[in-house]
Amino acid sequence: MAQEFARLGKKERGLIGALVEKITGLSTSQVTRLIRKYLDSGQVRPEVYTRNGFAVRYTGADIALLADVERAHGPFGQTEYARLAEISVAHLYNLRNGKEYRRQAAAFDATRPTAVSIGERRKPDPQGRPGFLRVDTVHKGDWDGAKGVYHINAVDTVTQWEVIGCVSRISEAFLMPVLEAMLHQFPFPLLGFHSDNGSEFVNRTVARLLEKLHAEFTKSRAGKCQDNALVEGKNGAVIRNLIGYGQIPGEHAEALQKFYTAQLNPYLNFHRPCGFATVSVGFPPPLGTPAKAAGVPHSHRPRCPRMEKWKTPDRFPDFSTRRQ
Repeated sequence: MAQEFARLGKKERGLIGALVEKITGLSTSQVTRLIRKYLDSGQVRPEVYTRNGFAVRYTGADIALLADVERAHGPFGQTEYARLAEISVAHLYNLRNGKEYRRQAAAFDATRPTAVSIGERRKPDPQGRPGFLRVDTVHKGDWDGAKGVYHINAVDTVTQWEVIGCVSRISEAFLMPVLEAMLHQFPFPLLGFHSDNGSEFVNRTVARLLEKLHAEFTKSRAGKCQDNALVEGKNGAVIRNLIGYGQIPGEHAEALQKFYTAQLNPYLNFHRPCGFATVSVGFPPPLGTPAKAAGVPHSHRPRCPRMEKWKTPDRFPDFSTRRQ
């Protein structure tokens, strides 16, 4: 057919081309190009259209982000942004470095607490068993850049047996020997250890010591100041009342530790009376103030074989008068 079309005259080929244009709806240039291709190869195949465009830079995620910005700040093209549209990139950085921009654009985030996996954040529940200690530190202040001593106060929740220690620095190297010596002064096994969230107790070294003793490790909850209220009250009634508020240099920590072990701790547990509340369990809770019984911690000791080694001393210094 290609040979027959080639033998036709110009007028006949024009008629055939016009017929093809009429049937296909193609333009004259398109039909002419297709006829030339047919005469050269004897067939006409459809070609896939490929458009030469730029590489895609902005993805669908960018488009979604642009939509979020427009929803937050309103549609683009508002008249109040007309002056800003004329700012060059260089001058934009100049404005950003100005005090006015930094004052208005500054954003501050609240302090985010760091989760510490050491200890369990809850109130201890001794259920009437001795051996659950409340521990806290009392700092004697600084003077002319010199650090004062730190008192370590440990009180049993049930019997109120109290042991006080003293260190010159609140670090593990100074704290751990004194803490172990204090735990040996309790006449019953250690079952629980509760402190605030200070790093002097909430650390791996103390956690390993308590794990070796098979004692639970708890720490105070946020916004629950009563979790460690027992030892906080002893800090003021015992340490601040008997030792005073003045600064004591750190070099006297060892002498104070010996004094507490030999004199003050036996006095607190054998001679100083404490108030013991009577807790009533029931629903609805009983009305009125719970009855209180006064006595020394030694009189409320549990029936434990380890208590036999404690003998009431005959004489102790009189600490009833507040230090001036």
